[in-house]
Amino acid sequence: MAKVQRTKKTDKTSGLSTIRHSASHIMAEAILNLYPETKLGFGPATEDGFYYDFDFKTPITDEDLTKIEAEMIQLIGLGRTFERSEKTITEALKWADKNNQSYKADLIGRLKERGEKKVSFYTSGKFTDLCEGPHIKSTKAIGAFKLLSLAGAYWHGNEKNPQLTRIYGTAFATQKELDEYLVLLEESKKRDHRKLGKELELFAFDDDVGPGLPLWLPKGTVIVEELEKLAKVTESANNYLRVRTPHIAKESMYRTSGHLPYYEDTMYPPMEMEGTKYYLKAMNCPHHHKIFAAMPRSYRDLPLRLAEYGTCYRYEKSGELMGLMRVRMLSMNDAHIYCTKVQFAAEFEAVNQMYIKYFKLFGIDKYVMRFSTHDPEKLGQKYVDEPKLWQETEALVRKVLKESKIPYVEVPNEAAFYGPKIDVEVWNTIGREFTLATNQVDFAQPRRFGLTYTNEKGEPEIPLCIHRAPLGTHERFIGFLIEHYAGAFPFWLAPVQAMITPISDKQNKYATQLLQRLKTAGVRAELDDRNESLGRKIRDAEVQKVPLVLVIGPKEVESKSVTLRDRDKGDLGSLPIEDAITRLQQAADQVR
Repeated sequence: MAKVQRTKKTDKTSGLSTIRHSASHIMAEAILNLYPETKLGFGPATEDGFYYDFDFKTPITDEDLTKIEAEMIQLIGLGRTFERSEKTITEALKWADKNNQSYKADLIGRLKERGEKKVSFYTSGKFTDLCEGPHIKSTKAIGAFKLLSLAGAYWHGNEKNPQLTRIYGTAFATQKELDEYLVLLEESKKRDHRKLGKELELFAFDDDVGPGLPLWLPKGTVIVEELEKLAKVTESANNYLRVRTPHIAKESMYRTSGHLPYYEDTMYPPMEMEGTKYYLKAMNCPHHHKIFAAMPRSYRDLPLRLAEYGTCYRYEKSGELMGLMRVRMLSMNDAHIYCTKVQFAAEFEAVNQMYIKYFKLFGIDKYVMRFSTHDPEKLGQKYVDEPKLWQETEALVRKVLKESKIPYVEVPNEAAFYGPKIDVEVWNTIGREFTLATNQVDFAQPRRFGLTYTNEKGEPEIPLCIHRAPLGTHERFIGFLIEHYAGAFPFWLAPVQAMITPISDKQNKYATQLLQRLKTAGVRAELDDRNESLGRKIRDAEVQKVPLVLVIGPKEVESKSVTLRDRDKGDLGSLPIEDAITRLQQAADQVR
């Protein structure tokens, strides 16, 4: 399997991103050549390619992509350059009006509201587009490209705005790189968690329930509960205390936390009861702060580690929902650690080591920590206005990362509003990148909630708080695991661990007895007693990714044995029934 792997986020100054950005411009020019009345939205480079949003007078279909590609090939072959120019806001608005580009006029108007006096354009041949750049020197630098798909997208992601047609594509410097990526893309389609989730009966969505609200089916619930069990055992061994909190809270609490107004757009609208507004919980942090505040705390109580698989609700825009990866209800492997400044480094490092332990367990070999810091110029706007605390906590996190020798990249202006954070990015077995978990420092909310502990001198002191979620949310993490394992979960995590397949109904009694013994031993076993051939039963078990098939025929009944067939290794031969039960029980009890 060819792999395309990246060691860091694509940014707009990287060569590949520039190639893709230029490819999006060439696509827009090709569209106007073929469909002159089309209105242009915008078209950025993305992590894996590019897209451009269009308002077509007559809708296009996937079949039209070949024609658009052919026009793009002609334009690329001309070897034209991209020339940068500037216009005043007034000139830019006149340009948009002259070319009947109302969406460009909207973008220019937004730039004007931000205080911009001039805006930049790029021209290639006769095509000019509003753009901040950069671009490649010659169109021939696009060695290979492919248009991939169509989708609907609301202008600016707002459902109240017109829905445009988004065309996705990708581009590389060489054909070899493109071919490798397309192989990866095909493998990704086979592993798509939405496809496998349906085939393996793990989860479902229903229009009457609502978009972005997953229903965990029995087999999917097994995975949910196994992950919760893993988290509870791991956290208990690290002296975490488990708590439970309500799914709603008063508006005043979110005002205190600062999530209102910062986070209001992604929260469900409030419910008013008895003159008081209540919000569905969008995050667990404020509730945990209230638990800390529920009783006097001493330095002897710290570090205090509060953990919860808390269910949260976030009103993601419908156009941004995507299977389990982007949902409106999520169960988070959350915890908040309250500690002193002296304890902070050890606690932060312990969280990072917990992440690494999980990575090894799930076979995640490649990962990187993205250390997100603040922008001093945005204090009091995007970030809490505490310059000294920002400097102190960022220095502490940087020191921990350097001393632990964990791979990390530092990213400015991406911190949480209340403190620096680490986002953990991992790569699955075919090289696809995911942001799974977070480890955040919070010096602001303890202060806002008036949280204090009594220090050694008998004086009140404000604790630091670490937000952490090593397994992220059930939804996103299980979506990742489905694709990571291609649905073939390890034995301990598999919804059905063993499928008992009698050759004929003459062995059903023996098979039923074995089923009960395996269940008593804690093995998730099922019996396939359908009137089907053995080959059909084995194939169906393989389709369902069952780790182990237990074949029972006349010989097995007579010898009180069972023949084992492993999902990956094939036929393992026969074992006495007692040995087989012991073997499966040990496998079921062992996380590996």
